[in-house]
Amino acid sequence: MIVKEMPVGPIMANCYIVGCEDTKEAVVIDPGDEADRILMALAQESLKVKYIINTHGHFDHVGANKKMKEATGAPLMIHADDAFMLGRLSQDAGMFGLSAENSPPPDQTLADGDTVSFGNITMSVIHTPGHSPGGITLYADNCLFVGDTLFFGSIGRTDLPGGDYHTLINSIKTKLLGLGDNVRVLTGHGPETTIGREKTSNPFLY
Repeated sequence: MIVKEMPVGPIMANCYIVGCEDTKEAVVIDPGDEADRILMALAQESLKVKYIINTHGHFDHVGANKKMKEATGAPLMIHADDAFMLGRLSQDAGMFGLSAENSPPPDQTLADGDTVSFGNITMSVIHTPGHSPGGITLYADNCLFVGDTLFFGSIGRTDLPGGDYHTLINSIKTKLLGLGDNVRVLTGHGPETTIGREKTSNPFLY
């Protein structure tokens, strides 16, 4: 499995390109900004985008949805509970003194237990609300793409509309920590970590 991490935009949100080595089909997870740079990285690996997937609806993770969809024609996916955010990205970014282009509506909404297949890879969708109502984690090949649910030594903020601290902690403890200590956690901001490391040293999880 090809995994390429790209911090994009002024808040440095991690966009992930995940591709099948055999078929060159790929998904783009959280294209928050810098669509041209993402497209260049795809071309360098000769990857064809099958789906664009948002782990949640905050503008720093979805701001390049429109340009990526126009350039690739790939269907856009997000959990139903965050879909409403896509039409208000400009407004939400403006609250932070930033700008973002509103996203098209999703072509498909995702729910807990769904799967997304591309090439020889099948990703499982895990609903992990708390940072946002429709936050999801994507799980494939010992890798968790967690969006802003869990970070290296920290967790996602819960003070934004729709956030809830207790819901987030419950999502992490009941849906992620049991997946295995060696599972890689590819975060929405900052460096990657592992489930084992967060179980033993993340102060929010004690």
